[in-house]
Formats: sequence, C-alpha cells, structure tokens
Amino acid sequence: MTKLDELKDDAKHGGDNRRAALYISILAVLLAVTNLGGGNATKEFMANYIAVSDTYNFYQAKTLRQTSYQLAADSLKLQLATQPDMPEPARTAIQANIDKYQAAIKKYDSDPEKGEGKKELLEKAKIYEQLRDTAARKDPYFDRAVALLEIAIVTASVATMVEVPAIMAVSVILAIIGSILTFNGYTLMFSFPFF
Repeated sequence: MTKLDELKDDAKHGGDNRRAALYISILAVLLAVTNLGGGNATKEFMANYIAVSDTYNFYQAKTLRQTSYQLAADSLKLQLATQPDMPEPARTAIQANIDKYQAAIKKYDSDPEKGEGKKELLEKAKIYEQLRDTAARKDPYFDRAVALLEIAIVTASVATMVEVPAIMAVSVILAIIGSILTFNGYTLMFSFPFF
C-alpha cells in the first residue's frame, strides 16, 4: 500500500469518525431534551396530584362546615316551632342566627368572588385532574425514549469502534423510534399501545 493510499484510508476513517461523533452528539442533545421533558412531566404530575388532593380536602372541609351550619339552623328552626310562646326579642335573635347560617350555607355551595365555594372547588379539582392525567400519559413516552436513546448512543459507539455498519443501522433505528417517542411525549399526538 502506498503512502497516498494510506492517507486516503486515514482520511476516510477520520471522516467516518467525525460523522459518528456528530451523530452521537446529536443523540446526546436529544437525550437531554427527552430527560427534561420526562422530568417536567413528573413534576407536573406530582404538583397536580397534590393540587387535586388539596382541593378535594378543602371541598370536604367546606361540606363539613356547611353541614354544621345546616344542623345549627335546623335546630334553631325546631326551637322556634316547638316554642310558640317564646318572647319576640328571643324569636328575632334566633331568626337572625338562622338567616346568618342560611347565608353561610349558600356561600359554601358557591362563592364566585373568592372562588372557594364547593361548586368552584369541584371545577378546579377537575382541571387539576385533567392536568395530572395528561402528565401521567406523557411520562411513559419519555421513559421509553430515554432508554432507546441511551441504547442508540451505546450501539453507535460500539459500531464506530468495531466498524460494523449493521450495528450503526440498529443505532439509527433506535434513535428514530426514541425521537418519535420524545416528540409524542411533548405533544401526545399519537396513542401507542402499551403506554
């Protein structure tokens, strides 16, 4: 082999190595983007999971308070009904308490001003549930994409060292599938089975 042939051969392998290095670098960037998406999906899931729980707990607390006021109002109404000879100032005071309790009961049902009535809390909880469920659907795509991209990086590295094109082809196929799963993790454009 002449010196010129050796230089051409070295140049060819150098070009192949540079392409492989560029390909592996691109996979590493894609892996980082996928990890970021997966981490964000996990954080969104947890934050909305907690928000759902907190909102339903607040709803339950409102229901308990509302029930307490309803029982108190019913007790006072019973007192008025069973004591017809009660002095008028006492009847007026009891009726004022009944009216106050009834207003509180109504406010517990719906409080659009504060957004903390039972009706508003249920609406918030449903929104948090949707956000939680969306994040839960995204996460498996990112998990599988990370695994495939990591394997693609390893197989590309091996293919570069042993110079076997079939191994590089496996890496490319894994990278394409991982890229599709990453894209779908961000967009949920497709619904794949087993996810």
